[in-house]
Amino acid sequence: MSDAMPTLSETDALRMDIYQLFASLLRQAPDSELLAWLESLDIEQDGSRIAEYWAALSKAASQSDVDSLKRAHFRHLVGVIQGDVVPYASWYRNGELMEAALVALRQDLRVLGFERSEHTRDPEDHLAAMCEVMAMLIAAQSSEQFTFFQQHLAPWASRCWDDLAKVDTAFYSALGQLGSAFMESEQARLSDQAAYQPVRMVEPASYDAGAARKATP
Repeated sequence: MSDAMPTLSETDALRMDIYQLFASLLRQAPDSELLAWLESLDIEQDGSRIAEYWAALSKAASQSDVDSLKRAHFRHLVGVIQGDVVPYASWYRNGELMEAALVALRQDLRVLGFERSEHTRDPEDHLAAMCEVMAMLIAAQSSEQFTFFQQHLAPWASRCWDDLAKVDTAFYSALGQLGSAFMESEQARLSDQAAYQPVRMVEPASYDAGAARKATP
């Protein structure tokens, strides 16, 4: 049996890239290369909210610098005790960190074949880690995308992005708006797909980054 990854459609490849971008920007401030790339984006204005927010993020990137975004990232998403936004499922769903939402997530990640990477201190219910899992499920063309999204992202992620949209740094505010709009589009897309696809389990390919990686026997 071939171990080659399935070929993704253009739409799924874009979805995967967006989830990976979100994970990176949630974990740390963009470096100069990523900031320049965001600034250079050529956004087709089709009247959609997503296009509007991509343009806002690109504009904010052009008006930002790496050092100021490092400080803003710490203030908004990390903090000395906690940042302006606490990007964890347990916080939004249970009101405390390390609560029931994390336990349920860990159980489902084990079923999917994921385990926490030794290279991160963040619990698995950090929004960045969950974006990474979605990217891996898309890469594997797993039918579990809808179930994972519905159970572990849909109940809270949009609220987290909306809170990020309220911060006073233009770059992170634009990121929050974009993330919220993308969650809305993902909800609609995955719901449509689930209506026409049988449920099946597909193991994701190995991936050792962020808060999750493929478990080995």
